[in-house]
Amino acid sequence: MDIINILLALASIVFGAFGWLAPRYTMAVLDLHQGDSEMGISEVRASVGCLFVALGVGSLIIATPAAYLMMGVAYAGASLGRATSLILDNPPRNKALLYLGIEAAMAAWLIAANL
Repeated sequence: MDIINILLALASIVFGAFGWLAPRYTMAVLDLHQGDSEMGISEVRASVGCLFVALGVGSLIIATPAAYLMMGVAYAGASLGRATSLILDNPPRNKALLYLGIEAAMAAWLIAANL
């Protein structure tokens, strides 16, 4: 159980590192387009990047079931947002379902294993 928690925290760090350190690449992968300002890049670095890096690092530092549970709650929130988008926004279906599956699987494990 602890090994999977650690691996998921590391995955969160890796995923977040792309948003933080390579926001333009991340925007391209997510089909996001920069507008007239640099706020899009700033938002990707913050919400797609460092937020998930900090979530993973914090979980590894605290290293308690409660820390990993909260990481699961965060991924459950991401899953809920993604599912809502699938219903209301009509994003590219295959890509959105893939990301939803990853987020939901991470949330399910982290919550079930650490509750």
